[in-house]
Amino acid sequence: MRGSIDRTRGDKRTLNAAIWALVTRQHGVIARWQLLGMGFSGRAIERRISSGRLYSVWRGVYAVGRPQLDRYGSWMAATLACGPTAVLSHSSAALLWGFGSARGGPIEVTVLSASPRYRRGIRVYRRPALRPEDLASHEGIPVTSAVRTLIDEAWRLTRPRLERAVNEADKLDRVKVDELHAAISDYRGVPGARALRELLDPLTFRLSDSELEQAMRKRSDAAGLPPPETKASVNGYEVDFFWPRLGIVVEADGLRYHRTPLQQRRGLERDQAHTASGLRPLRFSHWQIAFEPSYVQGILRETVAALRAPRQRSTD
Repeated sequence: MRGSIDRTRGDKRTLNAAIWALVTRQHGVIARWQLLGMGFSGRAIERRISSGRLYSVWRGVYAVGRPQLDRYGSWMAATLACGPTAVLSHSSAALLWGFGSARGGPIEVTVLSASPRYRRGIRVYRRPALRPEDLASHEGIPVTSAVRTLIDEAWRLTRPRLERAVNEADKLDRVKVDELHAAISDYRGVPGARALRELLDPLTFRLSDSELEQAMRKRSDAAGLPPPETKASVNGYEVDFFWPRLGIVVEADGLRYHRTPLQQRRGLERDQAHTASGLRPLRFSHWQIAFEPSYVQGILRETVAALRAPRQRSTD
């Protein structure tokens, strides 16, 4: 049982040390059911409340030594108030993991129970069961996993806020985008899974080299361009597609949230080298090339038109 220890026998000093160790792990709070499990009587608990050694936070949950709690203590107290199976969830879990943005409002907790306990200041979600991989502990607080938290939040966040949350989760190494994309396939029908999938599909999609070349040739043909050179060496870099007579270089990106500074620098240097040599570098994602043909073809046409415009003016 979470937060419980074997009933302490022996002298008062040993008991107090065990209590303090538990309170320290729990950010300054303890539950009545934990004290009873350690051998305290109801009367002994009441005496400590009367003497100011315990301060009631919620019914059956106490701050030890002082009434003030930081947010970790408040989150821990909320889970204790809702019983041994309760875990921090939704926006409160997102804040604990470091990728949340909501402030104010009740603390949100999920309980594995048919009839959740009501507590003022706590919003309780009832679930008959959660998978083992949905449960975690962070900073000593029971919480839904980072993946489950993002799914629970996804259905009620705007797309920009969801994108920021996923980006932050990736940056903090709570979960990588490709791992998250793979995991949500197990949550079909769960609110939030669809919104996450729609966000992540373009970021994780990749074509094989042969598929990419075939798709890009179709887009360039439709835009009225001649066939490009592929895997050509240009300015010391191997590029995906090159139209030497037009001076257009196209790189196909597999989008990722997390790129190292070195990877980012190399990408910038490639584009800068091409631009400095008088070429026009373009970047498309694999998703755009595969599923947004009109957009890709339109950019190619507009680029060719822009490159030809100065030549036409110079001949007038």
